[in-house]
Amino acid sequence: MLPEYYEFKNSVKIISGKNALENIPFELSNLEAKKPLILTTKSMIKNGQLDIVTNAMKNANIEVGLIFKDIPQDSSIEIVNDISQLYKDNKCDSIVAIGGGSVIDTAKGVNMLVSTDATDLKDYMGLEMLGGKLKPFIVVPSTSGTGSEATLVSVIADPSRNVKMEFISYSILPDVAVLDPRMTLTLPPKLTASTGIDALTHSIEAFSGFQKNPISDVYALTSIELISNYLEKAVVDGKDEKARLAMANASLMAGVAFSNSMVGIVHAIGHACGGVSKVPHAEAMTILLPYCMNLNLELCQEEYSRILLAFSGPEVYSQTSKEERGRRCIDEINKFIVNLNKTCGLPIKLRDVGVKKEDFEAIAKTAINDGAAIVNPVEVTFDRVMKILEKAY
Repeated sequence: MLPEYYEFKNSVKIISGKNALENIPFELSNLEAKKPLILTTKSMIKNGQLDIVTNAMKNANIEVGLIFKDIPQDSSIEIVNDISQLYKDNKCDSIVAIGGGSVIDTAKGVNMLVSTDATDLKDYMGLEMLGGKLKPFIVVPSTSGTGSEATLVSVIADPSRNVKMEFISYSILPDVAVLDPRMTLTLPPKLTASTGIDALTHSIEAFSGFQKNPISDVYALTSIELISNYLEKAVVDGKDEKARLAMANASLMAGVAFSNSMVGIVHAIGHACGGVSKVPHAEAMTILLPYCMNLNLELCQEEYSRILLAFSGPEVYSQTSKEERGRRCIDEINKFIVNLNKTCGLPIKLRDVGVKKEDFEAIAKTAINDGAAIVNPVEVTFDRVMKILEKAY
């Protein structure tokens, strides 16, 4: 059913494929950028990905203003403030972020500060508190899961208040996203699997939530099909460039989908598990997805039926009665996750990632107040979250 009204935006230029990294200097020139700040991690340096980018810049006579490589796993307001000052001190004019979600979130925070007169990032916390054009910004993701290279969201911690601040604005979308299979070739099997299920969760929730629309549906379903066909291949053979590139595209498409239609209860509870019990986001998504889909099944029969077709293919779809397709969809996805558990040790229970039963009430209270709970098909209540936690334990 078509919504009565919807909005959709994806302003990010996507360059994807073999030797995509070598095109970064051309993209910087297009953006009239001459002295970029590069944000990355030590692993990107160790594995040689950074050298590919910097060598290409040297060959194009582009000066690197500064390389900052000490970004922690969870970005913080202090690190954003420090890097913003370095950007200004070194007279940089653009940002290139090479790494995972924390690097990209940090880069988005830095771009907010260096593009405005603000001295405190907290001024822009919330929804569309920022306007106007920011500095030229290119993102090169090193995992295939968060989709941060194509989302309007940045999450940055404020340790002084023990909270994670969320910034949501179309202004923070990167100018260019660069997808190159070489970026993820060294990603370990378990991390490949969990980030892949993170992307799958983005697409499933984007396709089944209240704010879904015809354009986000296309991105979500294509992402689901790619993940079904290529995630296991990438886990089993990390050097499979075709599978790696397919997963990079799937992750980006999932990011575009949920940026325009939001996520739901899996993310609401997952965020709470991260805040209360320090569960890594992708692992929380993996564990919670089938249980949360069960809760939504009654109201999502049609959506899950279409997901079954994308995920399991026409043969399984046609062999399953119309009434059973929604249930079969959940079973197929659960089986897929269990197989990944057998292949690489992907955790499938909350007790496997350090959640304690005494944490349940705090997790449930946090989850029902999470923004992602608002657009979930079924109302997210304390009792329902508690039941899901019990089943997932």
